[in-house]
Amino acid sequence: MTKTFRGLATLRYHAADLDAARAWYSEVLGIEPYFERPEYIEFRLGDYRQELGISRTPSAPAGVVAYWHVDDVDSEMDRLLSLGAKEHEPLRDYGDFRAGAVLDPFGNILGIMRNPHYLEVLEEERRTGSAG
Repeated sequence: MTKTFRGLATLRYHAADLDAARAWYSEVLGIEPYFERPEYIEFRLGDYRQELGISRTPSAPAGVVAYWHVDDVDSEMDRLLSLGAKEHEPLRDYGDFRAGAVLDPFGNILGIMRNPHYLEVLEEERRTGSAG
């Protein structure tokens, strides 16, 4: 059986002010973009270096929220709010999961989650050295 959805590759947000988005996300992520064009920037982050792109070209919202695993959801939510994000979904517990979402200063939904399944997969990857 062929695997068609193998994991997050690139997540793209939109911002009318790309310079402001670059500065804000550089602060949030603690890194600079690794790829830049006048209309687009891209960061690589996380354990598998997934790509977060930000485009100056707006598109219609699709209603999708991508949740990024973080180890301390409460502290990260506080940090995002202190950097100018606005609460979109309050933090909630779903069994072993804890998740919430903010609106970044450019109107994009940024979801954060503590996800035990993510940690299980990561531990398996570290133990065996094999992905997916």
